[in-house]
Order: sequence, then C-alpha cells, then structure tokens
Amino acid sequence: QVQLVESGGGLVQAGGSLRLSCAASGNIFSISNMAWYRQSPGKQRELVAIIFSVGTTTYADFVKGRFTISRDNAKNTVYLQMNSLKPEDTAVYYCKFSRVDGVTYWGSGTLVTVSS
Repeated sequence: QVQLVESGGGLVQAGGSLRLSCAASGNIFSISNMAWYRQSPGKQRELVAIIFSVGTTTYADFVKGRFTISRDNAKNTVYLQMNSLKPEDTAVYYCKFSRVDGVTYWGSGTLVTVSS
C-alpha cells in the first residue's frame, strides 16, 4: 500500500522560510509528476507547484519567485522550499504523486501558518 507522508510544516513569521518534504512509502512505480497543492479555510484546493519527470516545473503566479519545487527520484520524495512567506500562504499543504497510467496518490497534509 502506497502512502505519502508530508513533513516540515509549522508556524513561521512573515518573511520567513519553511521547507516541506513529501516521501512515498510502499510499492510505488512509474511516477510521472509530483505536485504540491494547498487549501485555506473556506477555499478550494489549489495547485501551488508541479514538477514533471524530466524536471520541468510550473508554479502558480502567487508563489513565483518565492517557492521552489524539487524532487529526488531515488527517494521518491518531493520538496517545496518556501521563502518570503506571507500570511496569505497560511494553508494545509498537500503533496500529490501521479503515475504514468493516471493513478494518483495524495498525502494527508501538513499545516503551514504564517503570522503577521
């Protein structure tokens, strides 16, 4: 059974940094892309960043220049380096892995709180 476990969330002051990690355990194979989403209270879950198997990345406009997504294929792990954090970045952050056959896996989320 495949599980994704996020870590690295917490409380940080505005302007600070956090690094999120998401590691997959279990028999996972043929991962295509890895992504980070977030969801704030009362809002829909939204894409933050995605990294494809060839290393190409795409970012939401609201994090461009501040967040960096990276992956370690050998460890089945994806990271999100978050700098210059703002109070509006407060949310539960979820990782998502997608296989080439379309199967997807979600983590259970890690809370990031940015105080002003």
